[in-house]
Amino acid sequence: MFRPREGCVVLLRPLATLTACLLTCLMAAPTALAPTALAEPDAEPVAAEAPAPAAAPVDDGRVESSPPAVTMTPDGWTLALAARDEKQLPIAPLTTAVSSREYEVGGIYSGLLTGPGSELPPEGTLEVGYQIGCGVDMSTSNGVTLTGSVGITPSLGVGGVDVISPLPEGLVPVVLTPVTGGMAIALKPGIVNVVPVSKKDFQGPDPWIMIDGFRIKIDGCVGESFIRSYAFLTRSTRVSDAVLA
Repeated sequence: MFRPREGCVVLLRPLATLTACLLTCLMAAPTALAPTALAEPDAEPVAAEAPAPAAAPVDDGRVESSPPAVTMTPDGWTLALAARDEKQLPIAPLTTAVSSREYEVGGIYSGLLTGPGSELPPEGTLEVGYQIGCGVDMSTSNGVTLTGSVGITPSLGVGGVDVISPLPEGLVPVVLTPVTGGMAIALKPGIVNVVPVSKKDFQGPDPWIMIDGFRIKIDGCVGESFIRSYAFLTRSTRVSDAVLA
């Protein structure tokens, strides 16, 4: 026979009300007899995937430009010259020769001229190019030269009495074949090759030259080579030239 817990009063009420009261009492019953849940086995630890190694940065040949150059002329003008976005990328030469050097270069080179007021704008030239230094130069020499000679030298010698010879007794024919050889390597100390790219005549205060994807090469270079850009800004008048490099 069901015995209600304390606090649950069962009255003679309609069946629906009685059923609700019984469910409430059962839900409040102690759970000591509830079966203990089976402990699940420990899950195997999942190893974290190692991050993929970062790809090596691609060398696009970009180099740091020199600081801007500034000078003042005796007549009160200020000249400034600067470079930016420079690129100097070594590439494999088309000749495939070990004595050839080839580069792909680029950059923006700009000038600025400011001075006393004048009715005419400043004018002059802006020149840009590259210098390639070579440790050992073979371009103006004969390179590797091989020398040699072969000859025949006949002579007569004195032999013993038992030697059979068509010559008079005691004389023996002798033939010598001397062979000589040598190798000469003609090398010169390092040389700097100047490669002009553009020279612009301008009128105005802010000339500029842009170079992109330009390839230059030299031949006859042995050892290391180095490259750098150069720029010349010239302000010209009827009586003077002011040059800033």
